[in-house]
Amino acid sequence: MNFYDQLVQATETERQALYTVPQLTSALRGEISVATYRAYLTQAYHHVRHTLRFLMAMGLQVPEEKKWLHGVIAEYIAEEQGHEEWILNDIEAAGGDKEAARRSIPHLETQVLVAYNYDYINRHNPVGFLGMVFMLESTSIQLATQGANTIQLALDLPATAFTYLQSHGSLDISHMEFFRKLVNQIEDASDQAAIIEVARNTFRLFANVLRSIPMFEELKHAA
Repeated sequence: MNFYDQLVQATETERQALYTVPQLTSALRGEISVATYRAYLTQAYHHVRHTLRFLMAMGLQVPEEKKWLHGVIAEYIAEEQGHEEWILNDIEAAGGDKEAARRSIPHLETQVLVAYNYDYINRHNPVGFLGMVFMLESTSIQLATQGANTIQLALDLPATAFTYLQSHGSLDISHMEFFRKLVNQIEDASDQAAIIEVARNTFRLFANVLRSIPMFEELKHAA
């Protein structure tokens, strides 16, 4: 079994637990309010805005014998630039105040997700951050496009309110193939263990982020 398949297998329990979070399952059924959608986007902004910083920190900490990863990191940086601004624009298109979202304090659960990754990169093994990449991209492929279409239909919002979800649902299919080839080149057992550890933990932490999003009484239920 190649390492990518090992990673998928090793994170099965955590992935399935994420996919049962009520905020997520309700949204995928179209049972969501505009306020809840904007609240989700706000927390997404607060962790996505760190993506470039995570990648740069990873590049800084990668040891000399693994500097071949610098090219990979540079590609990810080029791909991820500006995504946090897409999210803010989506908030505005959904009737929210994007500058208030930018200035808001992230939920503790979001802060923990961010802090965990910085800590792991800086104190443990920077290669482990690829576990966070796996969590985000695999989740996007499974849920982003389906969720965007269902929520847009339920809330009757314009397509301009879903650029982040729609783009990641489609973009991350090609990203995941790139990721698969990348991690299958990683043969160091300690690096593999770090990637699995971070992936398992970030599935759990991201599930907590979703659970922290309020589900309002005025939820709009699909027929």
